[in-house]
Amino acid sequence: MTTALETQDLRKAFGGVLVIDDLSINVDTGEALGIVGPNGAGKTTWFNLITGTVRPDAGKVVFLGRDITNLSRHERCREGIGRTFQIPRPFSGMTVFENVLVGATHGRRMGERASYERCIEILEWTGLMGKVNVLAGTLTLLDRKRLELARALATDPQVLLMDEIAGGLTQAEVEALIEEIKALRAQTGITIVWIEHVVHALLAVVDRIVVINFGRKLCEGEPREVMNSQEVQACYMGGTPA
Repeated sequence: MTTALETQDLRKAFGGVLVIDDLSINVDTGEALGIVGPNGAGKTTWFNLITGTVRPDAGKVVFLGRDITNLSRHERCREGIGRTFQIPRPFSGMTVFENVLVGATHGRRMGERASYERCIEILEWTGLMGKVNVLAGTLTLLDRKRLELARALATDPQVLLMDEIAGGLTQAEVEALIEEIKALRAQTGITIVWIEHVVHALLAVVDRIVVINFGRKLCEGEPREVMNSQEVQACYMGGTPA
C-alpha cells in the first residue's frame, strides 16, 4: 500500500494559541479516512495546512512522496488535492453546470470545451444532472452540498478532503449522500479524508478513524472500536462507551 498524503510533525499557532501540535497523520492511496474531534480540536486548521491556505510553523506536508509544504494552494490543487468546505458558497448567479466548469477549467488547466464531458460525468456522479441549468443560488442545502462536492471533483483530485459535508442535512439526506459517496469510491477509487460530526455517516463509509484533540492525535484505528473507546467517549462524545 502506498501513501497518498502525509503530514509530518505539523505545528501551527495563532498568536499564543497552539492549534496544531506536532500532528503526524498518513493516508494510504485509495483509503477513506475519517477525522473526528471536539469543536476547536484543530481539524479544519489541519485541512488548511494541507491545502496551503495556512502555512505551518513547523513540519511538512508530503503528497505522493513529494514535499509540497512550500507550494501555493493553487499549485497543490493542480497537483491533485481537492477540497470541500463546511459552508457551501457556490457562484450563486451561475448555473450548476457553470459552477462545475469553473472548477474544471481552473483546477485542471483544461480548456472549456475539453472539460464539458468531464463535468457531465461528475454531475451524474453527484446526482445533479437534472439541475444543470438551475442557478446555484436557488438550490436546497443538500444540492448545494452536492455542488460543493462536484466542484471539488472537477479539479480531478487524487485526494479529496471533505469538511463536514453532511452537516445540517436531514437523516434522509445524509443517507442519500452516503450512498453517493460510496458509489463515487467504487467508481473512482479516490482517496478520501473526511472531517465529520455526523459519526454514523463516517461509520458507513470510512476504513479508519483518527481522533484529534487539542491539535494532537488522540488515537486511531477501526472506526467502531475507536468511537466506542473510553478515551474517545470522554473527550468527544461526553459519555460512556456504547
